[in-house]
Parts: sequence; C-alpha cells; structure tokens
Amino acid sequence: MSRLGEVTIFLATAVFLVPLFRRLRLGSVLGYLAAGALIGPFGLRLIGEVETTLQFAELGVVLLLFLVGLELEPSRLWALRRPVFGYGGAQVLLTSLALGFIANALGLSWQESLIVGVGLAMSSTALVLQSLAERGQLNTSHGRTAFAISLFQDVSVIPLLALLPLLAGERAQGGWIAAAKGVAAILVVIAASRLVVRPVLKQVARWGGQEVFTAAALLVVIAAALLMETIGLSMSLGAFLAGVLLADSEFRHELSADVEPFKGLLLGLFFIAVGMSANLHLLAQRPALVIGFAFGLMALKAVLLWVILRIGRVPDETAQRVGVLLAQGGEFAFVLFAAAAALDIFSRDVSQMLVLVVTVSMLLAPLSFVLHERLLGRWLERTKEPEFDRIDEPANPVIIAGYGRFGQIVSRVLRMSGIAFTAIEVSYQQVDFVRQYGNKVYYGDASRLDLLQSARAGQSKLFVLAIDDVEASVRAAGVMRRHFPHVPILARARNRQHYFALRDLGVEVMERETFPASLVIAREALMRTGFDPQTADRAVAFFDRYDREQLDRQYAVHTDQEKVIQTTKDAMNQLRDLFEADEAQRERETREARRIAPARAA
Repeated sequence: MSRLGEVTIFLATAVFLVPLFRRLRLGSVLGYLAAGALIGPFGLRLIGEVETTLQFAELGVVLLLFLVGLELEPSRLWALRRPVFGYGGAQVLLTSLALGFIANALGLSWQESLIVGVGLAMSSTALVLQSLAERGQLNTSHGRTAFAISLFQDVSVIPLLALLPLLAGERAQGGWIAAAKGVAAILVVIAASRLVVRPVLKQVARWGGQEVFTAAALLVVIAAALLMETIGLSMSLGAFLAGVLLADSEFRHELSADVEPFKGLLLGLFFIAVGMSANLHLLAQRPALVIGFAFGLMALKAVLLWVILRIGRVPDETAQRVGVLLAQGGEFAFVLFAAAAALDIFSRDVSQMLVLVVTVSMLLAPLSFVLHERLLGRWLERTKEPEFDRIDEPANPVIIAGYGRFGQIVSRVLRMSGIAFTAIEVSYQQVDFVRQYGNKVYYGDASRLDLLQSARAGQSKLFVLAIDDVEASVRAAGVMRRHFPHVPILARARNRQHYFALRDLGVEVMERETFPASLVIAREALMRTGFDPQTADRAVAFFDRYDREQLDRQYAVHTDQEKVIQTTKDAMNQLRDLFEADEAQRERETREARRIAPARAA
C-alpha cells in the first residue's frame, strides 16, 4: 500500500473512533489506542509496518519532552519544589524499588530489574495531561500534583537512558566510551543553545516572519534529538535538554505555541502506533498473565502513590485522583525497553511481555479514570459536608466558638443565668448531635471573618474561645484580635504551648482545660493519704499560685526551648523546698498568734 493510502487509513480511523470515544467520555487517548489496535498487524492488518510508524510517531514524544523542558522555568520549578522533588522523588524511588524487587524475584538480573523498575515506575505524561486537559482539570489541586510528579518522572528517566551502555557491561563494546560521548553531546547542546541558538532565534524573529520562526523552532528540537540519536542515546534526551536550556529565554512562550500543534498531531499518531504494536496474539495466548501483570502494576503504583501523598498530608480526594491518574505505564517505558533490547540487556520475550503489559495498562487507564470519577463522585456526594449556616439572629452578648465539652458547660451556665449567646461549631457531626438535645448551635468556622460578621461579633460583649483544635483556636483568636480588638476574649488552652500562642495574640484571660479538674483530684488524693482538709486546701492553693507564676516566667522565655526546659527543671527542684518553707512559716505564724491571743484577752 502507498504511503498516501496508509495516511488515509490513519486519518479515517482516527476521525471515526476518537470522536466516538470522546462522546462516550472515554477520552481521545483511548480512541487513538483502539484505532491502532484495529488497523494494526494484530487486528485487521490494514497496516503492517509498525516499527516505521512508531519511529516517525516518536517525534510526538520528542516534541512533548521539549515542551516539558520549556516548563522547567526556575521560578515555576521552585514553586512546585515540594510536589516535584518530594512527592515525585518518593514515587520514583519507592515504586522502582518495589517493582525491581519483584522483577528480581521472578528471575531477572539486577541490571534487568533496575531497568524494569524504573521503566514501569514511569507514567504516561501524554495520556495524563491529555485527559486532564479534556476534563478542564489541569489547574486543579490533583492536576497540578499529577503534573509535578510526571515532571520528575520525565526528568529521572534521562540519566538512566544515558547510563544504559554502562548497564550493558561486556555485552556492549565501549560502554564507557558511549557514556563519555553522551556527556560530550550534552555539553555540546548546552554550549550551542547559549552561543548559537539564542542569537539565531533573535535574528529569525526579527527578519524571518512567523512561519520561518516556526521552522526554526522545529529545527532546534529535531537537531538536538538527532545529535543524541547519532551517538546512540535517546532523541527525547536531546529535545528535553533543548527545552530546559530555552526555558528562561524570551522565546519560551512563542516556542511553546509554535510546537504545540505538531506535538498534538504526532502524539495522536504515537498512540495509534502504540495500539498497533500491542501483540494481541501474545495477549490471546496468555490473557490471564498479561492482564494480571497490568492490573497488578496499576494497583501497586496507585496504592504506593496514595500512601506517599497521604503521608505528605495531601487530602484523600486529591491523593486518590493522582494515584489513579499515574497508575499506568508510560511512553518512556517503550523508549527505555527498546534501548535496553537493542543493547541485548533484555531478551526478546521479556521485552515483548513488558511492552504488552505497559500497552494494556495504557489501554485500561482511560477506563480507570472514568470509573474512578464516577465512584468518587458518588462517594463525595455521600460524604460532602454541608454548607456553613447563615446566622440571622440579632447580636447576642456572648459568642461561644467551639461547642464541645468545654463550650457546652459554659453555655449551660449562661443559659441558666439568662444570658443570651451565639454558639458556633465547625464539626457538622457535633452540630447534628447536640441539636438532638434541643441546643441551638450554628455550623461554621469561627476563624472566618464573614461568619463572625454575620454573628455580629463587633457588637458582642465577650468572645468565649472553646475550640479544641489548637491551630484553629489560634487562628480564630488572631481574626478576632485583628478585626474586633475591643471584644474581650476568654480562652480555653489545651496546654502550655497553646497558652503561649494565645498570649502572643494579646488574649489575657485563659484557663487550661484540665488544670482545675486536676487540682480537684490532687486535693482528694492528699486527703485520702492522710492530709486534713485545711492542709490539702493550702497545698493545692500553693501549687496553683506557684504554677501560674511559673507560667509567666516560662512565657518570658518561651521562644527559647533550652530556657523553657531549664526553668521546668528548676521549678521541679524548688517546688518542694518552697512549699516546706511556706508551711514552716505558716506554723510559726500560727504559734505566734496562739501565744499573743491569751495576752490580748487578759
């Protein structure tokens, strides 16, 4: 068949299947993959030259890597440093180790296991970004996190591509020479971008016109890619380096706009070629094994990534979405495995199995996106917190922020005494619970200015801060102090650190929540061990007074942890001596009073 006939088949299949899959909300990537599987040598056999198609379509990945490199602007990379280097680094490291260990347990050498682990740890940047773009989710929390992790994956595969000749060992002649050539090529790209490319682009932009500048942009990408391919490295490495080196140039946005249309078209062809390369015969011979490996790969990657993000305190919904988004294998696995096979690191059977597993996982990925979105949507609908209440009553003398045990006791005393109050609680489960007993409490966050304004906090006489969570309590106190400084605050402090934080904000009246109850129990303990009630009362009163003075002393140095620790140790040593001295002084005063009393009576 002529080249024009093959192009016609490519276009006709894509034009028919891609809109159909998008209409079914399965995504365009799955449409391209299905189109390739349909027309390829393992489908209807309309096109048989898969390798030729894949080599040409790899330009889509090359352009994608160039655009990824352009995204590595220093300021943006710094803004994404935690998800890129933290989450991305942890994902690549842990997933590579886990998959490499499994591969080694299945009988592969450590070199093969290393390549398998890193290759399968990669996700499909093209598939993920395309799916996010179609759903309008690129700027969401999970979209940004997924992009950041994908960015680290794309970068981390570059060193391994450069080191493949060394991993081949004796099977690749001149491995060290090849690695040295790779380093030299990288240096050439760096020097050329600084000394040649930028000056040339300036002249082309000034005199060449838009279409010539577009041609120059493509020339930069392809020249860098061909340079790497010439010395046996990945074309993607050259394109990526070219993008990185132009990321801080004045041409970044124009280069991105010019290359983007070609990238989209060639990536579509790349996915068609991937679908064509799926060995459906091997899948038919070992369906359980291939599908089991694919499902296992996706499950392991999703779970590990979810755990990493949850440890990093990412919300559960975001962690779920990112785990599912990045669970599949990626296009870099094809590049990495093909390069390893060319160096005889892999056997042909292993390479075919790995490529098929990655392909099946990419075929399953759009379906997993859709399924998870629907399941997650239903789960979010069931667990969605209600909107905050609107406070429409007139101003009350007291506002109680936090309606747990502490706040409820305060409210009961106020109600008994006929003092009106407005109670605010951030836990809607707690609100539902206390409302069952006839309590009127509003669901809302007392640290939000709009809610405090609707509660007419500026007209209240008192703000009772009874919030259990320390950070939320300090946040609410800060808002009150900034916007309603004339309203006194009575605060409950959970511990000394909470007390210090509130005092830093100017809160003057605070009570540690367990302190009074602890003193009551201590008094009872003294009496049950032989103290008379008067002595027990004096002991508890002395400790109360001393501890409050100690709290003031510690507040003066609370920013210096060493001094706080030292004052605590000093207090432990001094307390008993001071109490005994106080008791001795009290006894002397009592004896003196008894001696003087009869003389006065006479």
